[in-house]
Amino acid sequence: MASTVTTSKDSATSRPGYGRLLRTRGAWTFLLPGFAARQPFAMLTLSIVLLVQHTTGSYGAAGAVAAATGVSMALFAPYSGRLADRHGQRAVLVPGVLLHTLSGLTLTTLALTGAPLWALFAAAVPTGASVPQVGPMVRARWGVRLKGSPLLTTATAFESVTDEFTFVVGPLLATALCTTVDPAAGLVTEAALTLVGGLLFAAQKGTQPAVATRTGHAPVRRASALRAPGVRVLIVTFLGIGSVFGGMQVSLAAFSESIGNPGMNGVLYGVFAAGNMLAGIACGAIAWKTGPQRRLVLAYAGLALTASALWTAHSALLLGGLGLLVGMCIAPALISGYTLVEDLVPAGARTEAFTWLTGAVALGQAAAVTAAGQLEDNLWDGAGFLVPMAGTVLALATLLALRSRLATPPRGRTVARGVSHREPVAVD
Repeated sequence: MASTVTTSKDSATSRPGYGRLLRTRGAWTFLLPGFAARQPFAMLTLSIVLLVQHTTGSYGAAGAVAAATGVSMALFAPYSGRLADRHGQRAVLVPGVLLHTLSGLTLTTLALTGAPLWALFAAAVPTGASVPQVGPMVRARWGVRLKGSPLLTTATAFESVTDEFTFVVGPLLATALCTTVDPAAGLVTEAALTLVGGLLFAAQKGTQPAVATRTGHAPVRRASALRAPGVRVLIVTFLGIGSVFGGMQVSLAAFSESIGNPGMNGVLYGVFAAGNMLAGIACGAIAWKTGPQRRLVLAYAGLALTASALWTAHSALLLGGLGLLVGMCIAPALISGYTLVEDLVPAGARTEAFTWLTGAVALGQAAAVTAAGQLEDNLWDGAGFLVPMAGTVLALATLLALRSRLATPPRGRTVARGVSHREPVAVD
């Protein structure tokens, strides 16, 4: 396992920041290919929606196929994370990338040839199940490089900013390809980027977390990260965040179509993602005096409030402004949630924990895409925006009721319950 990059003296005398973070030894070897490998994820759902809507004429059908992809990703992502913790990231990435590329191209071919809806669902399942979990793997690599360093919170913010930057570029790229080149161009490009970026990331063996197979003379026994009560609470909150992503994708596409300007979809979604990215940058630059649990509750309250106003917008300008505010609330919630994982889960189960959260976002997104598509088809234009409102309000109620489960022991104490009791883990 790689050694810690900063010393305790450095940590005490130097303020964490992006400059110091990006000077971490070996970071760029996994950051650049990691960015290339995660970019397709931001294109996948929207590319499917635009392609299937073009070939079937129904947002409901398009949303359902995209939802099948998201559900299968949500169900299989934690197992992918667990396998990566146990066998190494490369062993999981290479076959997953190859399967995802083949499945995505199959889905594209079926859609273009007018295959029945059941065939599209059949291809959507392996496409989603094989989505490479690069974001959680990058976060796990940061955990190895920055163990014990105050830069870990900055790295968490940086990763959220990177995720959101992909969601600025991804929808714009997918929309441009599908509307100006060919309806299938978005999904074909997504498959190609996944193949190239995923294999490049998998090749960086030197920075992946080491796989512990034995403790003394006994094999290492690992429990699921899901056994930690705080992780289960975070899953519910991330489901609500996923409902925002899914509801926005379908509803913005339908809104842009209703005003006769389909290309506006990428711009509006880009504004939403830009708000997320800018807030994430600010979160990583601030020296916080409040803990991540309190920050999560406050950010989520703001998210529920702003998301509840989306359905009232009837102009592109107003919708763009509200989308910007919604995005600015998502980043602090995501960053706070991922930061809490570092305290709630031992290092040997963190990739799995991160994939549970990523999968929760995908599952919430899948459900929201389906619901929003049905609302847009059967009710008024903009009815799909009711989905982010409902998802965030319900998740906020759950978070407020169960927030005590996110509390972590004071520094110096060890985790006494939850996952992997073999090795005590000091937490903040």
